[in-house]
Amino acid sequence: MPAAFVGGTVIGTLGGLIGLGGAEFRLPLLIGMFRFAALEAVILNKATSLVVVASALPFRAATVPFGLIAAHWLIVLNLLPGSLLGAWIGAGWAIRLKSETLYRVIAVLLVAIAGGLVFGHDATAGQPLLTGSVQLVVGIVAGFVIGIVASLLGVAGGELLIPTLVLLFGADIKLAGSLSLAVSLPTMLVGFTRYSRDRSFSVLGRNRGFLLVMAAGSIVGTFLGGLLLGVIPDAVLLPLLAAILLVSAVKVWRHGLNPGSGSPTRPP
Repeated sequence: MPAAFVGGTVIGTLGGLIGLGGAEFRLPLLIGMFRFAALEAVILNKATSLVVVASALPFRAATVPFGLIAAHWLIVLNLLPGSLLGAWIGAGWAIRLKSETLYRVIAVLLVAIAGGLVFGHDATAGQPLLTGSVQLVVGIVAGFVIGIVASLLGVAGGELLIPTLVLLFGADIKLAGSLSLAVSLPTMLVGFTRYSRDRSFSVLGRNRGFLLVMAAGSIVGTFLGGLLLGVIPDAVLLPLLAAILLVSAVKVWRHGLNPGSGSPTRPP
């Protein structure tokens, strides 16, 4: 339990420093340090992420009021159809993939997230990249891809959603963070519902105490990371965090070559 809390706090702090919940870093920890099988780690990560994201919206309300989010409901509505469908399909894929394959998919996606950290996080608000019906179609497609990635990793998808909101819709970075949470919550619930049909979902019941302690640590860490925001320059922080993800990706890939150290992940 102490390791779960400390791990959750450290990961939450990393996420808070870049305005995320830290789920991208939590997943390799669940696989590498706590030895959960790939699918079980994804489900635990999604459950923890759901708690963190649900708490993040009210935490941010002082800076980004709910009324401001509601005023941009069309953006959320544009991304949600694709995101919800992608979450359902992505969770279905994760359930059916062989354990070794899922480890490798996770490793590749962690590399992609690392690239998003370096190249997408410094996006600045401006004019929307597209408008009209083209923006509508691209928004649905982008939401679909993000929903798949979020379900496969058990993350909220903020690292992909925020650059999309800034570039495609011209949203301010602070507003984009809250809009991202508004999209993520229902998306994660859909993925969670799909995962609940698989027997691996029982990992939540078997590890209820672990889950609650890690979620509590993650919330504390996210809060601390927000307080430390700006202490470490982005020019140093983002490449450092990307490097952590790359190292994690290599370890997860190798874990896939010898998955016997965790409990087996099988299709239902």
